[in-house]
Amino acid sequence: MKITTEYIKLEALLKFAALCSTGGEAKNVIQDGLVSVNGEVCTMRGKKLRGGDKVIYNGETIEVEAT
Repeated sequence: MKITTEYIKLEALLKFAALCSTGGEAKNVIQDGLVSVNGEVCTMRGKKLRGGDKVIYNGETIEVEAT
């Protein structure tokens, strides 16, 4: 997924990638420990993701690309 800003927050990425339909759903799956960032479980929904970061949720892998 390409971003045009310096970073994107984890919660926003899940919504933008259509892996979660609402912010509330994104918040819940992150807090429940169902999302990993760069191979480690992440429970911080405001985690700033930059180019090269990899997010895995529900069998889907998203790599953040900075433009």
